[in-house]
This record gives sequence, C-alpha cells and structure tokens, in this order.
Amino acid sequence: MIETAVVILNYNGKHFLQKFLPGVITHSGSAKIIVADNASTDDSVHFLKENFSNQVQILQLDSNTGYCGGYNNALKQIQAEYYVLLNSDVEVTPGWIDPVIKLFKQDASIAAAQPKILSYHTRNEFEYAGAAGGFIDSFGYPFCRGRIFNTFEKDTGQYNDTRPVFWATGACLFIRSKIFHQHGGFDKDFFAHMEEIDLCWRIQRSGLKVFYAGNSHVYHVGGGTLSKANPRKTYFNFRNGLSLLIKNLPERQLYWKIPIRLILDWLAATNFLLAGLPADAWAVIKAHGSFIKNLRLDYRKRTVLPVPINQINTIFSGLLPASFYLKGKRHFSDFRF
Repeated sequence: MIETAVVILNYNGKHFLQKFLPGVITHSGSAKIIVADNASTDDSVHFLKENFSNQVQILQLDSNTGYCGGYNNALKQIQAEYYVLLNSDVEVTPGWIDPVIKLFKQDASIAAAQPKILSYHTRNEFEYAGAAGGFIDSFGYPFCRGRIFNTFEKDTGQYNDTRPVFWATGACLFIRSKIFHQHGGFDKDFFAHMEEIDLCWRIQRSGLKVFYAGNSHVYHVGGGTLSKANPRKTYFNFRNGLSLLIKNLPERQLYWKIPIRLILDWLAATNFLLAGLPADAWAVIKAHGSFIKNLRLDYRKRTVLPVPINQINTIFSGLLPASFYLKGKRHFSDFRF
C-alpha cells in the first residue's frame, strides 16, 4: 500500500488539468497522482493519455455521480494510507503535502485536515472554499476563518497556526483512508456541496478530530465545475444544509431549529428577489421541496455516535446571520466559542 494518494476528480476540466496538473506532479514528492475522470464529455481523458500517462494514473468512471459519488467510487479502487482529495482548479506549492502528513503522524486522533486556501486570482486574500478552516453555527450556517459569507480577509499571517476546526474543505481535503471508508465516505445524495461538512461532523461525533495546518498553502480558482453565480449551487447549498442538520443534530433540537432555519431560508429567498436574482430565489424554493420529499430518507441516515454536539467546541453557539448582518461581525476574531 502506498502512503499518500493525491486524487483529482475531473469533469470536463481539461483546461485546469493543462494549467495545474504539471505543478501537482512537480510538487507532490513521492505521492501517487491519480486523476479520476467523472465521465467527462470533453477530451480530458485523451489529453491525459497523450501527455501524462507515465506520471499519472487515470481512472475512468462510468457516469457522472457528482463530487460525492465520483470520489466514493474512485476511492474504493485506491489503496493508500492517506487520501488527498484535490480539486482540479487548485495550484499547489512546493512542500504542500508534508506538513499535513506530519500532523497525521504526530496525532493518531486527527482524521482529516486541510491547508491554508488562498485565492488564485487575489493571491493575498483567503478563498471562499475553506480559507483558514471551516466552522458552523448552531443552525448549520458554514463560515471560515478568513471568510464569512462573501467577506474575505487579507492573509497577513494571522492564521499561520495549526489548530482544530469543524470542517476541512473538499477543495483540498486530507483524510485517513481507513476513516473515510469506515464512515461510508460522502453522502452520495448530497451530489455536491457541503458533503465534506457532513463527513467532518460525523468524524467528530465519533471522537476524532479535524485540523487546519497553516504551514501549508495552496491557491484555489473556485467555481471550476459550478460557478458561484449558478443557481444550481444555491440549490445544493440550501438543500444540503437542511439535510446536514437532520442527519447530525440531536433529535430534541430538530423540532425547533428546522422551522427557524426554514424561515431564515425564506428570508434569503426574498433577499435574492430584491437583489434581482429570481433564479436563486426559485432555487431555494426547489431546495425546500426536495428536502421535504427526502425528509424520511435523511432521517433514516441518522447514526448513534458517542460524542454529543455540546462537546464539539468548534460550533458557534449563536446565529451567524444575526451576528453578521445585525451586529456587524465581519471577522472570525469577532466570534466567541
């Protein structure tokens, strides 16, 4: 078994492979590089075979089952001690793998981790997907050190630390293979978006830890497969955010938190309308319809794990939208856990 496998899930991303794959090969040391093609309809596979057949293993998946199903299917075929799930639109840097693997070796209770995620286009600014480690509030709203909603901090070294976080980004997710498979991988019904938060929540409820390693950094383009302006992204985020709560909150909290979250979502949909984004407002409505339709399925996925939610100290006990919009809290340092 190899120690580390860097696995890039590709869907119609030939242009990103052309741009970023050479750097992954150059800077990943002894790690094995694998591109799992999620049934692309461009000529990604032909390009890989023509240019990288001696440097990269190519896995061709039969159908596009999204980020979740694609990685689940690919990782079943890969034997390694550590997986690095890397988006195709990420530029890595020299030595980016070593600090995180060292962290795993120092502490067997760390199951997953991420490096610092900076913006590819604005190099001194944190990127949306992960920034300096992910957190959630008590109603399931995700945010990051360095990024709250669409407010981004400059990287001045303030997050060059190594510390526990609530979730590690799927854009560059380091995870022990044994733990990934023990927890059943990603929830395939999520398809894409927030699946890593769900997995990290289950990992922590089992008594293990998720970490951020600020001594490693990469640059992320973001929106490589699905742009931030696409209403489909809005749909997945709102639908999966509700499923996340059904699967992981204590049952007694579901009865009052879910109604409040639904009301807040309707306020968000109204805000989309006022901002001239009717497609996003409709996406929220469709997300609620799908959530209600699949409510029983999500509820059956609930698992009994040993660590209660009130013992996970990386959850913000307040309500993020109220803190952000009403109290003007814009930086992670403004929040108290």
